[in-house]
Amino acid sequence: MHEYWEYLTNLADAQQIIHKGGFYLIMFVVFAETGLFFGFFLPGDYLLFLAGMFVATQKLDVGITTMIVGLIAAAIAGNFVGYWFGYRTGPVLYKRKDSFFFKKKYLVAAEEYYKKQGAFTLIIGRFVPIVRTFAPIFAGIVKLDFKKFAFYNILGAFFWITSLTLLGYFLGMKFEKEVNQYLSYIILGFIVITTIPLITTFFKKSFNK
Repeated sequence: MHEYWEYLTNLADAQQIIHKGGFYLIMFVVFAETGLFFGFFLPGDYLLFLAGMFVATQKLDVGITTMIVGLIAAAIAGNFVGYWFGYRTGPVLYKRKDSFFFKKKYLVAAEEYYKKQGAFTLIIGRFVPIVRTFAPIFAGIVKLDFKKFAFYNILGAFFWITSLTLLGYFLGMKFEKEVNQYLSYIILGFIVITTIPLITTFFKKSFNK
């Protein structure tokens, strides 16, 4: 349960990421969560939603087109780095000891998810915390055809970034006054929505044990 609480805590920190770091730090967070194995705890979905909303309410000095194009590029680049890392290190990762920056069980979970969904995981896995970090790494480990990987990588990045960022943007545009007034409630609601899959997985594992 500790991992889920850690994830919730980092969701709350997403606002600080946006306010303090702005556009370029958001890009780096997206890149890290989708390509570096130690980025699994970063608040990707929530960060994209807030980024779109803050662009709409002019809390970020950047246009929505620039935001989306930049984040798509970061997400694509992140997955390419993850693929390269998995391709180069391969079996060594399975022998690596757990640390704060690496959890072998997350790699195993991504592997199981990958076996069920196939390469399509690179698209739908974008919307699943932890899986989106380790799926490209595992694709590199199994040496998925690079052209096929590139196709799913680009497609997945496009759908993930545009859907969540534009959702936040259009809600911010349409309900700007309400957003400013009820931002804390909106954030709480989004946290609940994005953590449902994690809570469901936790109870399934507990029940199976």
